[in-house]
Amino acid sequence: MVKIAILSTGDEVLSGQIADTNAAWIADFLLGQGFQPVLHLAVGDDLERIVAALELARQNADAVLATGGLGPTEDDLTTAAVCRFAGLGAVLNKRALSMMQERFRLIGREMSPSNRKQALLPEGAGLLENPIGTAAGYHLQVRGVYYFFMPGVPREMTLMMEQQVLPVLSLLRRERMVFRQRVFRTFGLTESGLGEILSAVPLPEGVKLGYRAVFPEIQVKLVARAVSAELAEQALEQVAPRFREKVGPFIYSEDGRSLPAVVGDLLRARKRKLAVAESCTGGLIAKMITDLPGSSDYFERGHVTYSNAAKIELLGVAPELIERHGAVSSEVARAMAEGARVKAGVDVVLAVTGIAGPAGGSPEKPVGTVHIAIADADGTVEQKFLFPRPERELVRELAAYAALDLLRRRLEQ
Repeated sequence: MVKIAILSTGDEVLSGQIADTNAAWIADFLLGQGFQPVLHLAVGDDLERIVAALELARQNADAVLATGGLGPTEDDLTTAAVCRFAGLGAVLNKRALSMMQERFRLIGREMSPSNRKQALLPEGAGLLENPIGTAAGYHLQVRGVYYFFMPGVPREMTLMMEQQVLPVLSLLRRERMVFRQRVFRTFGLTESGLGEILSAVPLPEGVKLGYRAVFPEIQVKLVARAVSAELAEQALEQVAPRFREKVGPFIYSEDGRSLPAVVGDLLRARKRKLAVAESCTGGLIAKMITDLPGSSDYFERGHVTYSNAAKIELLGVAPELIERHGAVSSEVARAMAEGARVKAGVDVVLAVTGIAGPAGGSPEKPVGTVHIAIADADGTVEQKFLFPRPERELVRELAAYAALDLLRRRLEQ
C-alpha cells in the first residue's frame, strides 16, 4: 500500500492554540480511499525545522501531504523550506498569479503586493488550483517521494484534496486495497469498560478495532481491509452482530447520526410530540434537539424551571414535595415531567433536575446527583444518576446526554 505521512505547519497548531482538524480529516479520508497513514508531524513556523520534518517524512512514506504556511506573510515559510530541502529555486507561476488576481477582483478588493509571494512555487512543481482562496497548492517529487502542499484553511484544503490531490495519489497506488469501516457510537460505558467487554470478540484477518473518546460518548471503530469492497463488508458483518450482542443497549448509532438526531428520528417515526422540563441543564437539552433542522416536527416546547418557584408556578409541582424531598429528588423529577405533560399537552416529556456544582452538594446529595424522568401515555419512569465531576459544564453535558439516551431507550421499547 501507499504509505502516507501528514505534515501540519504553524505555531498555532504546534502550541495547541487551534485543533489540528486538517490532519484528522486527511487521515480519515485517506484510510477510506485505501491509503495507509503512517506518520503525523506538527512543526512550527521555523525554516530549519520544516526542512527537517520534510526529510523525516521522506524516510517513512511514499507520499507526504502538508498543510499550512502558504500565505503572504513572513511567517509563511513552507515554500522557502521546500526549495531549500529540494535544492530548487522559486519561480512565478503565472496561472497561480492569474487565479489569485481574479479572486481579489471577485471579492472587490485590491491585491496587496505581498500576495504575489503566494504565486512563487518551487521549480518544476505542479499547480494545485485553489478556486475558493488565494493560496495555491502544488506537488512535486523529491528523491523518490511525492509531496503535496495545501493551504491550512480547512475548506480550501478539503476541496483541493478531494478534487486534485486524490486523483494524483491514485496513480501512485501499487496495491489496490479497499477499506471499509463501521463506527459504533455509544454512551453509558467507559472506554476501558468497552475494551474489556469487546476484547473477547475475535476479529477476522484484516479487521482492526479502535476506540475514540469524544466526550461524553465513546466511538468504537471497526476497519476492514480487503481486495474488494464486498470482502471488506463481509468481514465487518462477521463482527458487527457480536458487538451488538455484547454492548447493544449502549450503541445508539451505527450510521454516524448524533444522539439528538437518533431521538428525533424515533419521535418522528412514532409521531410523538416532545416537551422538556429542565433545571440543572438550563436549556441544554432543548438546544441539542433544536440544533437539528426539522426538529419542529416533533419538538413542542421547553421549560427552563431553574428555581423552586418556577417549578411550582410553571409546572405545577406541589410546594410540599419540594419541601419534603428537595428540588433534586425522584419525586420532584416525576412531578416536573407529569406537570409539563399536562401544560404542554404532548405525548412525552423529558424532565431533569440535579446539582451541577461546584457548590450545592451534601453528603446525601453530592455534586453530580441528577434525577431524570420521562412521562408518557404508559406512565412515568425515573432514574437517578451520579456524575462525580468537579466541572459544572461536564455534569450538565452528561446529564443532557443521559436524558436523551434514556428517552431513546424508552422510545425503542
